[in-house]
Amino acid sequence: MEKYHIITYGCQMNESDSERLAGQLEHLHYRRTETPAEADVIIINTCCIRESAENKVYGKIGELKHLKQHNPNLLIGITGCMAQKNKKALFARAPHIDFVLGPYNLHHLEELVSQKQQTVASHTLMTDMRAASIEDFTDIKAKRESNVFAWVPIMQGCNKFCTYCIVPYVRGREWSRPLASIRAEVEQLAQEGYKEITLLGQNVNAYGLDFKNGTDFSDLLYTVNEVPGIERIRYMTSHPRDMSRDMIDAIAACPKVCTQMHLPIQSGSDELLRRMNRGYTLADYMELLDYIRIRLPQTVLTTDLIVGFPGETEAMHADTLRLLETVEYDMAYTFIFSKRSGTPAAAMNNQVDDDTKKRRLQELMDVQNEISLRKNQDMVGQVFEVIAEGPSKKNADNWFGRTSGNKMILFPYQAGMTIGETMQVRVDRAQTWVLTGTPTERRSTAI
Repeated sequence: MEKYHIITYGCQMNESDSERLAGQLEHLHYRRTETPAEADVIIINTCCIRESAENKVYGKIGELKHLKQHNPNLLIGITGCMAQKNKKALFARAPHIDFVLGPYNLHHLEELVSQKQQTVASHTLMTDMRAASIEDFTDIKAKRESNVFAWVPIMQGCNKFCTYCIVPYVRGREWSRPLASIRAEVEQLAQEGYKEITLLGQNVNAYGLDFKNGTDFSDLLYTVNEVPGIERIRYMTSHPRDMSRDMIDAIAACPKVCTQMHLPIQSGSDELLRRMNRGYTLADYMELLDYIRIRLPQTVLTTDLIVGFPGETEAMHADTLRLLETVEYDMAYTFIFSKRSGTPAAAMNNQVDDDTKKRRLQELMDVQNEISLRKNQDMVGQVFEVIAEGPSKKNADNWFGRTSGNKMILFPYQAGMTIGETMQVRVDRAQTWVLTGTPTERRSTAI
């Protein structure tokens, strides 16, 4: 039996894409192997959001060269964002690669591998954007990693062109999947026993805008909330520029939609937001948060922040620190700005030196860690519903699950406990990144 091995880098969208790549190979009767040396097909699904990620991929590609030398019939393919960005340059740098598929061409994998089983013809390049219907690569049957939690792609691309971001250049313009197609997938997942879905898009708040018929993300939430059997609906990632009051109202009205909201601000400085081309001011963002707090008082709010963007002064950095203290996010994902070739920010003047960026990052983390710990400590003694995800990597006697707000809780294993079981857990102790607790009620089990 022939085998495949997929290596995935990057975001949740890439993880979802890898599941659909695996689904095509499974349809050809390939079976997964965790050992690259055993594989007949190896795919590296890539990310290029940062140059460090790209360099890591090139290193991995180089490691596979010896496998090709030992097995000339081995097929090696590169997919994902880096495949779209670098295209033919990948073949020039690594001639042992057989094919390159951009994000809009993943549905060609089954056909391509079938052909190459008969005649191995190297250097097949498929990177056309928008050359097919979006259903071609979103409706592919996925070979999912979980039997309980599922990714559901709802759109591709982004129109925002933030000056630091490569995504619009490699994922293209915003392109929404038809509502009926998404609902059909969610209904199938429910029939198969899945409990939690995550709606995926580079900017989920822009869903449906390209239809130009009034459909938006609110309509999608109402639709999937109706599907029996699904207990939780998550979504990522939001953009403040497109988040509307109607969407917030829809989240409030749909009981299955989780209480976590990830709303990236990136900076507390209006000047930096302008240079980033974020499309909103701090006042706009705070007005949005005020409405969220009113309509969704239990919201667990998280954000992204970029440290050391070109031109960031100490005063601008202080603005971001004040933002953290004012908003009190449950968690903030903080990133040091790094140049991404092909983006406007990479060529901007007044680049911030590395030492300053590292210091500012630590200062942000110090403030946020105190807030995160305090927020978690407020949860001690309360009971939360979680869906068991399985044993902890550090201690198999401890299992873990997540609250609706995406807070992780560790708890001791109890006899008969199963992955996907829904239970009530009392929080006994809080740390900055994790909670520990005790199950108080076990309501249902997974299939």
